[in-house]
Amino acid sequence: MATSKKFDAAAFQQAVLGQFRGLNANDPPSWPLIPRTTLCLAVIALIVIGLWFAWLSTSADELEAERAKEVALRADYQKKLAQAVNLDALKKQREQVLQYVTQLEKQLPSKAEMDALLSDINQAGLGRSLNFDLFRPGNVGVKEYYAELPITLRVSGRFHDIGSFAADIANLSRIVTLNNVSIVPQKDGNLVMDATAKTFRYLDNDEVAAQRKPASGAAKK
Repeated sequence: MATSKKFDAAAFQQAVLGQFRGLNANDPPSWPLIPRTTLCLAVIALIVIGLWFAWLSTSADELEAERAKEVALRADYQKKLAQAVNLDALKKQREQVLQYVTQLEKQLPSKAEMDALLSDINQAGLGRSLNFDLFRPGNVGVKEYYAELPITLRVSGRFHDIGSFAADIANLSRIVTLNNVSIVPQKDGNLVMDATAKTFRYLDNDEVAAQRKPASGAAKK
């Protein structure tokens, strides 16, 4: 009759522990099977854990970036939604602004009307019995959409006449401003006013095109 051998756990444990004794740390390939297998499993576990934490760190950064992007997208959506809701009002405001710009443009003389405007300024002074000691148009300064013409003035006359002349200039149909005003009393009781009158005119299509060419060339560079 065959007899079965009983499993000796203590002997097995001693045999396993015995494989871990006297191991040469500099020569792992010479280790017994169980220590070599345990070392391989430990290395694999460390690699997996390291990759896991690295992935978690990267995922956390990506999550924060996506959350920030979500906040920006929500703000942009709300802004565009408000614009869409107020679209009709914005269109109406745009039309009002365009009408206002058109009205201002009508107050700017064209190149052909500049001589007439200079004559109007001169007549405004003569109509108030002022004496023109100096009436000298300066060099035209061309801006992007308009041209500016300064006129150096020196007129003499009574206080009320000079005040009325300034009011007449302000009430001209075209835009004229008085700048650098200086008023000095004279011995005869009259006043002398030095000022720079600036009038403006809009550019014609050829002048606008000429102004835009240098700007476009600089943008290409």
